[in-house]
Amino acid sequence: MTNPIAVAFIPLDLEALASAEGRLAVLVPPDGKLDPAARRVDRLTRGALSRAVAGEGWTKLKPGEGLTLGWPTGLAASGLMAVKLPRRPAPEEARKTGATLARFKGTEALTLAAGSTGRIGDLALGLVLRSYDFTRHKSAAAETPKDAKIMVAKPDEAQAEAEPMMALAEGVFFTRDLVNEPANILTTQDFAERLVALRELGVEVEVLDEDEMTSLGMGALLGVGQGSDSPSKIVIMNWKGGDAEAPLALVGKGVVFDTGGISLKPAGGMEDMTMDMGGAGVVAGVMRTLALRRAKANVVGLVGLVENMPGPNAQRPGDVVRSMKGDTIEVINTDAEGRLVLADVMWYAQDRFKPVGMIDLATLTGAIIIALGHENAGVFSNNDVLCDAFLKSAKAEGEGAWRMPLGSAYDEKLKSRIADMKNVGGRDGGSITAAQFLQRFVKDETPWIHLDIAGVASVKSDTMLAPKGATGWGVMALDRLIRDQFEG
Repeated sequence: MTNPIAVAFIPLDLEALASAEGRLAVLVPPDGKLDPAARRVDRLTRGALSRAVAGEGWTKLKPGEGLTLGWPTGLAASGLMAVKLPRRPAPEEARKTGATLARFKGTEALTLAAGSTGRIGDLALGLVLRSYDFTRHKSAAAETPKDAKIMVAKPDEAQAEAEPMMALAEGVFFTRDLVNEPANILTTQDFAERLVALRELGVEVEVLDEDEMTSLGMGALLGVGQGSDSPSKIVIMNWKGGDAEAPLALVGKGVVFDTGGISLKPAGGMEDMTMDMGGAGVVAGVMRTLALRRAKANVVGLVGLVENMPGPNAQRPGDVVRSMKGDTIEVINTDAEGRLVLADVMWYAQDRFKPVGMIDLATLTGAIIIALGHENAGVFSNNDVLCDAFLKSAKAEGEGAWRMPLGSAYDEKLKSRIADMKNVGGRDGGSITAAQFLQRFVKDETPWIHLDIAGVASVKSDTMLAPKGATGWGVMALDRLIRDQFEG
């Protein structure tokens, strides 16, 4: 796994600022009033800092943005940055500051004089998340990023504040690594082995093989993977941090590569289908986070791992499969495979664990990208209370999410002439009919959310907290939901 940079919280030492190597940064409020550390740096640089924050460029900066001075006189540091930040910033402002510092830092060491600025844990989280880089498959050895030191008035308090956020960062990194991996590396077997390794953190992990799934009647899931040499699997990760209450169930689509099967996708862009296991990746990242921070909640994560390939044994359009629930499904399009995987895993999760709620995640439809772009995941739910709680958590974590409708008119589009249902409902409302399909495998008593993350799991340009590629979207929102709603 890509290791997050280490962040050390140390006492504020004004004398050490002159000799700090690598990059040096100070925080300055919008009014430009310098604190003791910034005044010390200003004296060392013969007024360069005060002149910078008095200029027009400073007034144009938004909170979390900074001005850079290269090779400043009087300092050992190769660069100096002044970041505009209120003394008591909002969480998003603090995280944006951390991201700004990560870009400024690059692979060099960083010393930040933060003093008594609030939200230091959020700042550290932004710094760590934006320092991520996936380089394991590059021939030239990547330079190992040096660590960061943050000078604060109360190091022990800052460390305690940051610890759960560093666990969260590691969970996000785990998800990003999984989503960024090419499919010849992250096979169903390799994916399962990485999840089995969570046992080292105290997670109970089981792996169901194809024979066991056949015995359970999981014809929907097994049909998707029957054209691949890579065996289909279900991995069950159980974190028991609470008392005897029923768990929250997280269910992830784990299609390690999606060609579309016999309904073959166009060649252009097919290389991006290595990320079609993004839902399973998020579930894995959440489970790692919960274990690392010893969450006082019961959560079970289940992921269906398959590869959708054409071949002599591949599922055909027109085939009829029987799900674990017992319903039959006419396969109209073999590229609508994720919902077949989720149908069986969701039913198994409810049948075995009787969860207090269930949330599934999937890079399910291109239609959700047409509807919401790359800014928001689509949120579908049968329960307003659970859905509102999730939307609140996503907003608090800055992860875009937008509720979408469900309704009987959409459900009608799934009627089949020869089976209980078909797996697609036409081009119009495609993300909604996909959610309607999944709802058929949700028991009446189960509060449920479906998250279509096709537009947010992996992106083509940098975001505030991630370089282009896998974002880890959803780990932070789900972790907050669990902290706020399910921990005792």
